[in-house]
Amino acid sequence: MAIKSYVGALLLLLSFSSTINAQVFPIGNYGAKADGSDVSQALVSAWKEACASLNPATVQIPAGTFALSEVALEGPCKNPLEFQLQGTLQAPADPSSFKTDGWVVFQNIDGFTLSGGGTFDGKGQIAWTKNDCHKNTDCRMLPTNLRFNFVSNAIVHDLTTLDSKYFHVNVLGCKNLTFQQFHVNAPAESLNTDGIHIGRSTGINILDTDIKTGDDCVSLGDGSEQVTVKGVSCGPGHGISVGSLGKYDNESPVSGVFVTNCTITGADNGVRIKTWPASKPGTASDMHFEDIQMNDVLNPVLIDQGYCPWNQCKEGIPSQVKISKVSFKKIRGTSKSQVAVKLVCSQSVPCAEVEIADIDIAYQGPEGPATSECSNVKPLISGVQNPPACAKVVS
Repeated sequence: MAIKSYVGALLLLLSFSSTINAQVFPIGNYGAKADGSDVSQALVSAWKEACASLNPATVQIPAGTFALSEVALEGPCKNPLEFQLQGTLQAPADPSSFKTDGWVVFQNIDGFTLSGGGTFDGKGQIAWTKNDCHKNTDCRMLPTNLRFNFVSNAIVHDLTTLDSKYFHVNVLGCKNLTFQQFHVNAPAESLNTDGIHIGRSTGINILDTDIKTGDDCVSLGDGSEQVTVKGVSCGPGHGISVGSLGKYDNESPVSGVFVTNCTITGADNGVRIKTWPASKPGTASDMHFEDIQMNDVLNPVLIDQGYCPWNQCKEGIPSQVKISKVSFKKIRGTSKSQVAVKLVCSQSVPCAEVEIADIDIAYQGPEGPATSECSNVKPLISGVQNPPACAKVVS
C-alpha cells in the first residue's frame, strides 16, 4: 500500500513539473465571458490550440461563473496538458437540452492534469425529479458531470463536482489515473449520483477525497483492476462498492481492490460486494477492505450475491459470479442495522478464501446487540469478533 501511495504522490509531482513552464491558454482570449452566455465554443477553441502546442500547455478558466453546454475535449495531444478550473462551470439545468450522456468529457489523452480549485456544477435538481430508472428499464440515460474515456497517466486534484444529474464521475478504459483532494457533493436524495464509478480501467487511485452523494460513493464495475481507495470520507451515500456485477454478457474480471483508512458516516451501506442473481458468469477476486471507521451505517460489511434493486431481476436463481480472496480487517464503529456483518454468497459458486479479522461494530436497538449472518461461505476468522462471526448460518 505504501508503494501505491508513493505512486500517487509521484504522479502529483510530475503533473506540477510538467506544466511549470507551460504555455497558458485562457478561455477569455477566445471570447468567453462570465455573463451567462455559453462558453463551450471558446473552451473547445482554447483546448484545440493547447492540445496542438509543441510545449506543455494549460487551458485556464479564471474565477467567476461560466455557463457551459455539453462538451468533448479530445486528444491525443502533442504534449502534457493541464485543464485549470479556478472558477465555476455551470451545466444547463434542463436535462432535455443534452444530446449525449456526458456533460464534460475528456478522452484519448495521455499525460493530463485537471486542477485549479474550481467547481463543476451539474445543476441536477430538475433531473433528479425526472429520473425514473427505478421503474423503467428503458429510461433515458442522464448526463454524467465528468467522463474520462481512455485517459492515461493523469491526475485530478483540488476540484469539486457538485449536484450532477447522474454519476458525478465515470472512468472508462483508463490507466494510471489518480484522484486526490477531490470533492463530490450532492444531497442524499439525489438518485443514481454515484461519486466515482470505475469500469474496465487499471491503476486507479482515489486518495484523500470526500464524497457526499445519493448513491455509491465509489463503485467499481467490471474490468476494474489495481484500484486503491485510501483516506476517503463517504457519507451520505451508499458506501464503497464493488459491483454490481453479472448483469451483462462478457464482463471482464475485477481484481486487485484495496480500500484502506476510510471513514463512512450515515451511509446506507459500508463496504460491500454486490452481484446480480441469475447473472452471467464472472469473477471478482483479490479485494481487501482494511482500517475502516463506520459511523451509524446500515449494513457496514456486506457481500450481497442476490442484489436486486427495484425487483429488476430473477430472484431465486443463484449468481454465477465467483468471489474469492476477500478480506475485511480492522473495521470498527457503529451500525444502524442489527446485522452488522452479512456475507450472502452464491449457492452455485460459493465464496472462497474470505477472511474476517478484528471486527468491532456495535449496535444499539430494541432487537438486541449486533449480530452477523453467513451463507455459502466459510471464512477464516481471527482477532476480535464483535459481533461473533457467522452467528447465523443460512443454507
